[in-house]
Amino acid sequence: MNPGEFTETMSRFATGVTVVTVREGRDDIGSTATAFTSVSADPPMVMLGVLSTSYLAEAIELAGRFAVNVLGSGHRALAGRFAAEGRPSARLLLAGEAHHRGEHTGALVLDTALAALECRVTARVEGGDHVVYLASVESLPQVAGPEADPSPLIRYGGRYRSLA
Repeated sequence: MNPGEFTETMSRFATGVTVVTVREGRDDIGSTATAFTSVSADPPMVMLGVLSTSYLAEAIELAGRFAVNVLGSGHRALAGRFAAEGRPSARLLLAGEAHHRGEHTGALVLDTALAALECRVTARVEGGDHVVYLASVESLPQVAGPEADPSPLIRYGGRYRSLA
């Protein structure tokens, strides 16, 4: 099997879409991520997988903390901006969006997200071309939630889609 066949097969598995942000020194780093899931409820833990050669992985390594913004159907353009190659600072990408800094991470939290989590890395595992972070959830910042946008943004078949 080649990587293209594997990627095509995995595109048939629908995943939620998030934007992960990290405060790294004077800059803010962010990227769209779909390799994100809950690991444990007690204690609350999540798993995040990112390309090991990405700037996001480098920033997470340095900061040890990150925020996850769960996107709704109205965030399709935002997901695309955070997935683009050569994107500018996350702060610039959110310039037109209501947001605040997470209390525990200092990372950018989107006020209109369906949900948000502030996380602290507890373990890392290298796997192929990705690194997987296990992280404890330190906080659930207040955001608009599903009342404002009841339909989640998902990725399926290589495209962003909504359930509505």
